[in-house]
Amino acid sequence: MQKTETSFVCKSCGLDHPRWQGQCAGCAEWNTLIEEKILNPKFEILSKSKTTNSKNQKPTLISDIDYKNEERIKTGIDEFDRVLGGGVVAGAAILVGGDPGIGKSTLLLQAASSSNKKILYVSGEESAKQVRLRAERLKALSPKIKFFPETDLFAIEKAIEEEKPEMVIVDSIQTIFREDIQSSAGSVAQVRESSAYLVNIAKSTHIPIFIIGHVTKDGNIAGPRLLEHIVDVVLYFEGDEHKQFRILRGVKNRFGAISEIGIFEMKENGLVPVENPSELFLSERPKDQSGSSVAAVMEGSRPLLLEVQALTAFTKMVSPRRTVVGADYNRAMIVLAVLEKRAEIKTAALDVFINIAGGIRAQEPAIDLPMALSIASSYKNRPIAGDVACAGEIGLAGEVRAVSHIEQRVKEAEKLGFKRFILPAGNFKQFKSTKIKLVQAATLADAIQASFQ
Repeated sequence: MQKTETSFVCKSCGLDHPRWQGQCAGCAEWNTLIEEKILNPKFEILSKSKTTNSKNQKPTLISDIDYKNEERIKTGIDEFDRVLGGGVVAGAAILVGGDPGIGKSTLLLQAASSSNKKILYVSGEESAKQVRLRAERLKALSPKIKFFPETDLFAIEKAIEEEKPEMVIVDSIQTIFREDIQSSAGSVAQVRESSAYLVNIAKSTHIPIFIIGHVTKDGNIAGPRLLEHIVDVVLYFEGDEHKQFRILRGVKNRFGAISEIGIFEMKENGLVPVENPSELFLSERPKDQSGSSVAAVMEGSRPLLLEVQALTAFTKMVSPRRTVVGADYNRAMIVLAVLEKRAEIKTAALDVFINIAGGIRAQEPAIDLPMALSIASSYKNRPIAGDVACAGEIGLAGEVRAVSHIEQRVKEAEKLGFKRFILPAGNFKQFKSTKIKLVQAATLADAIQASFQ
């Protein structure tokens, strides 16, 4: 009887270790190593023979590669196509991650029905009757969708060879297993090797494969981060299950721009794309209330107007609270320090709470000025005019620095009826004439003064 060998794999980065240790040598994370059995040698031969291309490939000139500029496959959902970079590329491996129940399976089933393509829907989580029930609710009973309840990876490969679909959906990668790996489904080894095998199938057959993956409590794909590097596209679903909005964000895309987002509203009949998200995010903005400003941010190629809320309150605690939701915490602390030093907004004895309304995350530097104006408004208890929008990065000297794509930001504010736009002085020279009044601010003090006029 052959002795079984084991290794210790980091579930964060996927690095193998010969023995257990508290800290991973690759990513420096603590307590992430788990024991995994090494492939059985008799199955290694089987695995290699299945994945090795039988054709004798030889190096060739890149200019001699036969390529046809094929059109991307449309999913039929505009917001989904936007995040994908215009549609699905043939042979792409696309990872869709998100919390359980946030809408991953719903969106892909809707896309399968809307695309009017021959789809193979592989599910290891739900039975045929359960999927049929959800498809009826979503009105996604397309005759071109074939359902395959299977978790064996090699059986899935055989079904793809026989059915020859135009797209494949695997729901989810945590339920798929390879019989040649001696560990349970959902383990680091199974997730990593099964995903790599699916990517190989996509490349060899030119069939795009959507892989659904759950996330951990830290927001990462369950399994090693290596999984994100072997696929072509990584999409994350964001949003609170208690709110109706869902945001699909692209964090990696070999065939398009990253940081694109698609915004959906969860309804009884599934996920409905939001046509005018800026108007929706500002729909509940209070009037004539201090501590509120409108920020013009960029998400990929799309300008968005968001409400930035701030609240300052006196505290008797030695260390005042600093709570930031939806924005970068360190950036918010820099803004507070600059307000204290350069604008005489004394917040050392105040609790400060900052929130980006609507559940969206705004991480770019242009959110600095809206945060500063909201804090100043709450501190002075003076509301900012309801027809003012702004964008700008704040430097440590109190200067307001120029930001990118300022024309698109201003046009979005103008489209929604705003009358004034506070922008960095460095961006002002890019405009010749606009319907909206542009107010240039060289310093943070100038911007605060202009916001209360």
